Amino acid sequence: MAKESLVVASKVKAYIKSQEMMTSSDALEALSDKVYGILDAAIARTKANRRSTVKPQDL
Repeated sequence: MAKESLVVASKVKAYIKSQEMMTSSDALEALSDKVYGILDAAIARTKANRRSTVKPQDL
């Protein structure tokens, strides 16, 4: 089962287009995977600090 996308595709594509670039068909999935990784690491850091709230410094 695939994970749900965590990025707004239209916003990402618009930003990339504003930089005069094109978006490949699998770029959004890869970006979402990166976001999952960042969040998983932040959650682990939060738990290690015995907190239940993810804060900016955890990212």
